Amino acid sequence: MARNHLFHAPRAGTKARKAEETTTWTAARTAALQANVDWAGLRQRMRGALLRPGDPGFEDARKLFNPLNDDHVPAAVAQCESVSDVREAVLAAAHRVPLAARSGGHSYVGYSAPHGGLTLDLRRMSAVNVREDGTATVGAGATLREVYTALGQAGRCVPAGSCFTVGIAGVALGGGIGVLQRKFGLTCDHLVGAEIVTADGRPLTVSASRAPDLFWALRGGGGGNFGVVTQFTFQTDPAPALTIFRLAFREGTVPAVLTAWQPWIKEAPRELWANCNISGGTKPSCSVAGCFVGPSTACHPLLDDLIARCGVVPTKRIEDRDYFKAMRFFSGKPDRESFVASSRVLSSPADDPGAVVGLLTGRAGMSLILDPLGGAVADVGVQQTAFPHRNAFATAQIYAAATAASEAAVTRNVGEVVAKLASLGMGGGYVNYIDPALPDWPTAYYGPNLGRLRSVARDYDPDEVFGFPQGLTRA
Repeated sequence: MARNHLFHAPRAGTKARKAEETTTWTAARTAALQANVDWAGLRQRMRGALLRPGDPGFEDARKLFNPLNDDHVPAAVAQCESVSDVREAVLAAAHRVPLAARSGGHSYVGYSAPHGGLTLDLRRMSAVNVREDGTATVGAGATLREVYTALGQAGRCVPAGSCFTVGIAGVALGGGIGVLQRKFGLTCDHLVGAEIVTADGRPLTVSASRAPDLFWALRGGGGGNFGVVTQFTFQTDPAPALTIFRLAFREGTVPAVLTAWQPWIKEAPRELWANCNISGGTKPSCSVAGCFVGPSTACHPLLDDLIARCGVVPTKRIEDRDYFKAMRFFSGKPDRESFVASSRVLSSPADDPGAVVGLLTGRAGMSLILDPLGGAVADVGVQQTAFPHRNAFATAQIYAAATAASEAAVTRNVGEVVAKLASLGMGGGYVNYIDPALPDWPTAYYGPNLGRLRSVARDYDPDEVFGFPQGLTRA
């Protein structure tokens, strides 16, 4: 019987939805569910620690990257140190309390901290080993900082995200967009094998030749849907020398910049990646930042071309850097950050750049970040992996700073922009920018791959052991 769905309440980040969740999770019901788990026995069977409320370290262990999710309080955090720990935790909690794995803890709405349930904290399983054949095994708890450090020391690279505290697991399982994708493809394109613990506690090794349907699904099907991945194997590339740059454009010039940026980046060589980050305000401003695989002498003419096309002179920062230092440039700094976010996908350049910019007018604290696809991303077929946006022009992230007091208003503001982007022809969404309020999210995230992904999820988790509000067994 599929019982675990009874334990999950949806969360959209608004006060109203939080009130609904609080009502669903009465103290008596939570206590009854938690009593079904043999916590003492699990603690004895684990090599790692099992932390419960009141235990030293529990408060730090349970919190995710976004403080707006601090109201998600799991019944326990299992600090797994081995596949055996993961297996014991899954078997102890399955069908009893909500269950989710976490690595970096960057789930936008806190799905990796199931309220009243069990968090499988994989951060102690973070070893990165680079082999002589160019493959790298990466523990599912590793952050991008750990991955980039180890690969950089070995003179190798894998294309992935930009924030150093993000976990490799979430990045890879959702597809893995990043600053090197036009040259090297997505993170999931470099995945050649994985170790996973399924809902019935089985440890499996998957690859193109072993459980190929599950392996296909892990390359873009989203985290939390099929089991707990404990280790990844990636095919790496030689680490290139890179040029990083940032062009900052003054207020009032954004329509001209966006009008020029769209055809410029679409026509650019795949060695070049550059996003357009529009900052809201009375008069929006923007920057174009990115990297070029090669020396700055080859990059300068490309940037000069953009400047000539838009007719606006920006302030410039251009530097030659090695792989690790270039990744650090894009990494951001805060250990935690309060925000509300969502996404859209541009199948082609926007027909009316001025209308897009107009959505940010008067919205201080909000950003619209356009990240270009193309190049190597489009070399892979739409249904060759689970990531469906192969032929799209760009992804759009709508990101807004928020506090607990402003969260409801900011959420409404973000929702308005998301809806208006859809009216401008931008549909779809990126599963790693997960948003419960995104209309028709199953199709938005997975497109033509949805049916096959549902089938794989139900094959490996028929009873919704890993069910959550935007899980594939709900789609």
